Amino acid sequence: MRFASLGSGSRGNSTLVEWAAGALLIDCGFSLKETEQRLLRLSRRPEQLAAILVTHEHSDHIKGVAALARRYQIPVYMTPGTFHSRNLGELPDLRLIHAYTPFEVNGLTVRPVAVPHDAREPAQFVLEFAGLRLGILTDLGSITPHVEACYQSCDAMVLEANHDPAMLAYGSYPPSLKQRVGGQWGHLSNQQAAGFLQRIDTQRLQHLVVAHISQQNNTPALAQATLAPVTTQVKQVTYACQNEGFDWLTLT
Repeated sequence: MRFASLGSGSRGNSTLVEWAAGALLIDCGFSLKETEQRLLRLSRRPEQLAAILVTHEHSDHIKGVAALARRYQIPVYMTPGTFHSRNLGELPDLRLIHAYTPFEVNGLTVRPVAVPHDAREPAQFVLEFAGLRLGILTDLGSITPHVEACYQSCDAMVLEANHDPAMLAYGSYPPSLKQRVGGQWGHLSNQQAAGFLQRIDTQRLQHLVVAHISQQNNTPALAQATLAPVTTQVKQVTYACQNEGFDWLTLT
């Protein structure tokens, strides 16, 4: 199994996952044309996608989902809350995720995880194939016991470290937006991400990708300074960016 990113940040998110029997996208926050171009950069085409998984309805995650699905007849998985929160038009193959029940896509097991975020029925995902576990965990404002339990013993993880609390507090965002981002239903800070890594079992972690880093309220250097003490045992730590995401990372 391997994975890569088309881009990660407030201007668009999408993660590409590939395994022996297929490939899928988690979210598509870019226009149809831009998605096609970003897939090409990773030597992949939309026709190769077996599914699109949607985490929630915010535009930086769902912007291109409907257009991509319609153009290439791709099945789309999302919760009922996410589907009813927006008028996506007709989708060629909508598959609703009820009660966060696991499902399979071409032999890949997908485990939806409920997270605290200011969306209608958000989900993050743990993907399993051939004994390997890839955890995708962004867009949540706090770490619940349920989240900690679901992300134990992953072989790779894409983890949000969205903001530095001081940069957020003294930055240019209006007070209401600062409260939203830093609140329990917003986004994880560098410190919250570090605390999460301290509390879970990371002995199997081959790859950690630090993602959804705010361009206004964080820097890769600040995130790295906070996370470095708790990632010494991780074989490879990668910092995703908005424009290029990150290149293929392979699990063995």
